[in-house]
Amino acid sequence: MKTYLKLNNDVLNRYSTTGLLELEKDREATRRYFLEYVNVRLRYFIDIEEKIRYLVDEGYYEKDFIDMYEMDFIKMLYKKAYDYNFRFPSFMSASKFYDSYAMKSRDGEEILEKYEDRIVIIALYLAQGNTVLAKSSVEAMMEAYQPATPTALNSGKKARGELVSCFKLSMDDSMNSIAENIGYCLELSRLGGGVGVNLTDLRPLGDPIKEILNRASGVIPVAKLLENSFSYSNQLGQRNGSGVVYLNIFHADIENFISSKKPNADDKIRLATLSTGIIIPSIFFDLMKRDKDIVLFSPYDIFKVYGKRMSEISISEMYYELLDNPKIRKIKRLNARRLYTEVKKAQFESGYPFEIFDDNVNEVHPLKNIGRVKMSNLCTEILQVQETSVITDQDQPNEYGLDVSCNLGSIDIHAASKVNDFETLIDTAMHLLTNVSQMTYIKNVPSVAKANRLMHSVGLGCMNLHGHLVTEGIMYGSKDSIDFMDRFMEAMNYYSLKSSMEMAKEKAETFYRFEDSDYASGSYFDQYVNKNEEELSSAVLKALGNIPIITNKMWELLKEDVMEYGLFHSYRLAIAPTGSISYIRSCTASISPCTERVEVRDYADSRTIYPMPHLTNENSHLYVEAYDVDPYDLIDLYAASQKHVDQGISLTLYVTDNWTTEQLAKVYIYAWVKGIKSVYYVRQRLQSLEECVACQI
Repeated sequence: MKTYLKLNNDVLNRYSTTGLLELEKDREATRRYFLEYVNVRLRYFIDIEEKIRYLVDEGYYEKDFIDMYEMDFIKMLYKKAYDYNFRFPSFMSASKFYDSYAMKSRDGEEILEKYEDRIVIIALYLAQGNTVLAKSSVEAMMEAYQPATPTALNSGKKARGELVSCFKLSMDDSMNSIAENIGYCLELSRLGGGVGVNLTDLRPLGDPIKEILNRASGVIPVAKLLENSFSYSNQLGQRNGSGVVYLNIFHADIENFISSKKPNADDKIRLATLSTGIIIPSIFFDLMKRDKDIVLFSPYDIFKVYGKRMSEISISEMYYELLDNPKIRKIKRLNARRLYTEVKKAQFESGYPFEIFDDNVNEVHPLKNIGRVKMSNLCTEILQVQETSVITDQDQPNEYGLDVSCNLGSIDIHAASKVNDFETLIDTAMHLLTNVSQMTYIKNVPSVAKANRLMHSVGLGCMNLHGHLVTEGIMYGSKDSIDFMDRFMEAMNYYSLKSSMEMAKEKAETFYRFEDSDYASGSYFDQYVNKNEEELSSAVLKALGNIPIITNKMWELLKEDVMEYGLFHSYRLAIAPTGSISYIRSCTASISPCTERVEVRDYADSRTIYPMPHLTNENSHLYVEAYDVDPYDLIDLYAASQKHVDQGISLTLYVTDNWTTEQLAKVYIYAWVKGIKSVYYVRQRLQSLEECVACQI
């Protein structure tokens, strides 16, 4: 075993036997890693100009973006980055960067970039010649902002993948649409993307085709085709593609769909690698509360009678009308409580299905007058309006709707509390995400390209909540932690809106149909203009640090500006389940509690130990592990954050093996009552689940 690996592993060995941390071993592991691995492979250059010229001439960097700047400016930017005197705080952060992100020679033997080099190249590439933005971008990324993995990894490289890696597609009830969407999935998977596909509008098993009864095969065979597509299109054999399919719980195929992820499912319906999610309207919980049956419907009937797809209507609003309409078949009746128990059993066994609370999403959706949010993505935080494409025969033009590409980045909460100018940090992040959106063109998926062009949507999130709370002496899930996130996310919301308004003003352009949104009418802002300004504890004020407290008056002025100038972005905020980027920046993931104080990660033939950020023997009691956090407190914290997020938050629930299905159901119902929009995995202690590789940004 390499010396640095042994030193790093000793942290766990000593912690397991004594209960005490010896973090000096991890620091020594990091030093040895640089001596034995990084420094001996690092290619050295006389100066920055030689470095840039070599990497351009040898085809490692694109030339066009370098030519947008004077060499003196580039040199200044490198000096600015190096003046931060950045040091990796842990062995995990250093090894993750140099293993996965740093540019290497084509044979993998030489390291061509240090951390600061990658930051500067990202800034130069995304700023596209704007020297002011390039400078503020280096500052933001060195201090508190981290682009998503595809952006951080691919920016500036000549041989690169896409800058985004997560997508949502709507499938229509036609063979043309099924075939076309499978092709899209192959293409997006090839590009390294994780893909969500909505199957709600497909007719169920046994439905008529051309008025002939019992001919339709249902959604499961289509799901299997998608599963095989993701396995086939596997990013140069490095890893399988990843996807999720969603289905409304009132769809007639829901029973097989729920069972498809169970380990003992029949091979005819078993989905081994494809993730599943269900869309649950509020009427379902109302029927369950009253111990009533639910009636399952066919989208085929709904479209034939109403001219609308099942995904385009509110089941909660139309449920009793559908029951009363003799032209709508009542395909099956199921007891709501028993069906939900089956959902909980499946989640205990496999972690699936994910759940989207349909009305919690759409009732507060600022674009509700433009269209419905029908589904989510692979990690359940992207919730955007979609319009289904009509795919015609080859001799006719297609009518492309709106699908979704997820453009993500995250703010380090702990670092953000210490920056001198929080507003500039958020504004810079918004500009970088905007440029990623405008530089992304998925030409082989026209519905995604169209929406990206019209909607300008981005997803700014955050991470390192638990780490920050520990440094401030605040217990995760406490009232102070909830109050802190309430104000932090309000500030993110405010400044992201202000940035979007300024961009709309500068560009004289708003997102598609802005005038029909709650932003344009001003109604979105009423919750803030009329809010009660409650007093915060000294602990919360200290934890906020340099993050401004947003007042009613500030909101009132912003409301006037937005109504006058508009917004450039249809969507701004989404909190993803950060993975690799959390390790690089030595952060706790997303806004979730840590799963282990001293985390163990196995990669290939080696094991890496990751002590939580800022962990010491003195504060370890504040690092309550996720399985020991009261789930109701966790939901309260997420709910306080969610009310400021226009999209969603990837929420994982943590349970132990002594939980019952009834306990789990109660927690989900509580989440629904509190306005949570989606629930990602159910993680059971000691249970290993497939990871979402697309959105762990």
